Amino acid sequence: MTPHSLAFYVDVVTSGTVLGAKPTDSPDRVTAILGSDYAENSLNDHIMWRDYGMAEFSWVRDSPDAPWEGHHFTLQVHRLSHWGGSIVNTSMRDRYGRFGRRLRFDKLERLLRKRGVPLESVPDVNAPAFTQHWQPASQVSVMTFRAHPKWQQRRRGDARIGDVHAIHSSVSADQVAGNREHYGRQNA
Repeated sequence: MTPHSLAFYVDVVTSGTVLGAKPTDSPDRVTAILGSDYAENSLNDHIMWRDYGMAEFSWVRDSPDAPWEGHHFTLQVHRLSHWGGSIVNTSMRDRYGRFGRRLRFDKLERLLRKRGVPLESVPDVNAPAFTQHWQPASQVSVMTFRAHPKWQQRRRGDARIGDVHAIHSSVSADQVAGNREHYGRQNA
């Protein structure tokens, strides 16, 4: 992992944005920042997301005539292990350089802690295979791979224990409280 790509992840977790694109931004605003190289997907007239490689932004609307409202973004960090840095959007590579195939949670957490940006452990429905860590000020969640299912045959490029799987924004305090209530307190 290059220091530049680590800086990208630290910036995302600290700011709650991707190159300044907020989870609440319109599709046009996100595209103005990340570029027009994306795949657009929708489930129906009310939910849409754009896949910019590693970054995905999602929008919702009440009716087909209503404007899209930004809902969240996800960095699909796990995609790096299979496709490498080529999956990273050109705008991100132009600003931060080369991206390695893995993001180790311990490195990310250490850099964040040095900058005074703590992560809280949060119980998650995906435990014990994954752990969730939350940054309250930016409302960013980091999901980390922690265990291989016993039934799964491991393949080259699969996640390694301690790899960051995904980074999500925004995750509200109410969502974290709901996870704590439903899944109990856990130490990651």
